[in-house]
Amino acid sequence: MNDKLQQAFDLFDAYNKRDPNRIIWEGQSFPQEYFLAIKLHDWIKKLDPQAEETLLLASRCQHIGRWEIPRESYAPDREGYLKWRKELAIYHAKKASEILKEVGYSTDQINAVQNIILKKKIKVNSAVQTMENALCLVFLAYQYEEFYPKHRDKIVNILKKSLLKMDAHGHRFALSLPYSPDGQEYIKEALKLIH
Repeated sequence: MNDKLQQAFDLFDAYNKRDPNRIIWEGQSFPQEYFLAIKLHDWIKKLDPQAEETLLLASRCQHIGRWEIPRESYAPDREGYLKWRKELAIYHAKKASEILKEVGYSTDQINAVQNIILKKKIKVNSAVQTMENALCLVFLAYQYEEFYPKHRDKIVNILKKSLLKMDAHGHRFALSLPYSPDGQEYIKEALKLIH
């Protein structure tokens, strides 16, 4: 790994370690966005062992500073949710570009990272598609089992939307994850709806 890449990772990680929200995994407590960024990076490497530097960078800052724009500051309806997601993505891209400039990345490299964060041309840009696969896999691997019992009435629809964003390569990994019996059933139901 080159020095510039490591420096960027260190700065992204230090920023995400400020997250006051915690996630408990295997008995240990972590700052949530730091933990999820590390896991997102791990999934990118599993999905694409030859991932370009810009994709690796994006994986560590995809949701940088997410806690700074809370969901509660937007209307509780779908329109509020979509507005929150859109403004968050712009915020993440801006934060990432500030850090990447500081480290010395070129404008072209920063733009490429921002395009991934903003998910531009998802079905055309292979790096964006890999990121979408990885984001869905992070949710399924680390958040899904705790999430679905609170949302049983709409979980199949939520899963369907997530699985539609993935490609066949991502689906293979999604099906190989260890789920509870209920969790597995919801995944199977969602997959039936998209095939």
